[in-house]
Amino acid sequence: MSVNDELPWIKPMLELVREAVRKDVPTLGHCLGGQLMSKALGGEVSRTRVKEIGWGQVEVADNNVARAWFAPLTAFESFHWHGETFSIPPGATRVLGNAHCANQAFATGRHLGMQCHVEMTEDLIRNWCRGGAEEIRASAAGPGVQQSAKIEKNLAARVAALHKVADRIYDRWMEGLARG
Repeated sequence: MSVNDELPWIKPMLELVREAVRKDVPTLGHCLGGQLMSKALGGEVSRTRVKEIGWGQVEVADNNVARAWFAPLTAFESFHWHGETFSIPPGATRVLGNAHCANQAFATGRHLGMQCHVEMTEDLIRNWCRGGAEEIRASAAGPGVQQSAKIEKNLAARVAALHKVADRIYDRWMEGLARG
């Protein structure tokens, strides 16, 4: 699905994001969630030049906002499954990118929108590979698409490394949450 689809829940979700940002409630979006955040904040969502399915390196941008979210990392391997991407909304800062998708993440204040997936588990990846087998087959010629066997190779170690990145991101995001 796309945030550009005429689905009945998209407009209310866009308004929910706008309201959260207006009230400075820390907001975090993965993939479609990042696209919703971008569109809600004035960005655009469009098709990518290269579909990404599988593992790929992302680079941390060389700016203070990126360092605040990701330091000491300068790059990491993340999981991807998308054929669309977002533009950086007005007032936000690009914090991650890669060769196939310049805008892998943006931040504005306590809000982070990501195109890549840092929230994955081994089971989730296996399930996506099974459920998305036809999409993988249909997109196999693309330079950003991996076959299921390659995606699942060394899966435990890859997911463990990804969880360390996710822990860093979620710890930073939770710094903005009120303690009760």
